[in-house]
Amino acid sequence: MRLRSLLFVPGDRPERFEKALASGADAVILDLEDSVAPASKPRAREAVHDFVLRRAGDSNLLIRINPLASPEFEDDLAALSGLHPFGIMLPKAEGAASVWKLAGFLSSEIPILPIATETPSAIFEIGSYRDVSTSLCGLTWGAEDLPAAMGAATARRTDGRYTPPFELARSLMLFAAHAAAVPAIDTIYPDFHDLSGLRAYVGRARRDGFSGMMAIHPNQVEVINHAFTPDESEIAWAEKVAAAFAARPDAGVIQLDGRMLDMPHLKLALRLLNAAGR
Repeated sequence: MRLRSLLFVPGDRPERFEKALASGADAVILDLEDSVAPASKPRAREAVHDFVLRRAGDSNLLIRINPLASPEFEDDLAALSGLHPFGIMLPKAEGAASVWKLAGFLSSEIPILPIATETPSAIFEIGSYRDVSTSLCGLTWGAEDLPAAMGAATARRTDGRYTPPFELARSLMLFAAHAAAVPAIDTIYPDFHDLSGLRAYVGRARRDGFSGMMAIHPNQVEVINHAFTPDESEIAWAEKVAAAFAARPDAGVIQLDGRMLDMPHLKLALRLLNAAGR
């Protein structure tokens, strides 16, 4: 399944679940963590459990649980009983050890999507995700909890870009996802009214090697999907490159339209074709 856009919806707002599914998002994240107040968590667990059980045929539902060390974790785990969502999003993950621990609690092999950068300790464990790659459906990061944990005033510059410490966290997570050969999912763009800013943000994400992005509002989904879908000119180039290498299977370098192309160009072409569903 493509994971271009992953839309959050609060677990205690069941009236929004169907709307989220109809938004065009590749996946919907039913949230039991940050968007749900402590007093509302029992109601959220019940609503999420009932909805996922009722929509058992849907393959695009994920559930974000509370962190492993939180007092809510065991109750979240109980709410997962009998459910088979597409994946479980794990906040405040700290490398492979967190994935192994969560997987050991689950009654079935449900893929895990860790949020890899939400604690200072997590930064030093990012490289270990390749050891648990078969348990993952992707890797993502967050730019809210980490600065709060560090006492940083903000993670972003005035132009919306990240300050150096958090740009480093983003980059390390991106490398870790590719090292594990799983989708690299960029974090949210918080101002859902600013679609122009979102276009610039998601354009940088795709340029840098991300394959998808999380969203907090249905209005963001179309922009994100469009940005992560290769256009016709990109597909035409990729098909031409793939055909040229297929015609000369023993060649490591070919000439095409006045340019010399080698294996990295072929890898990029094949990645574009895969993203386009070709």
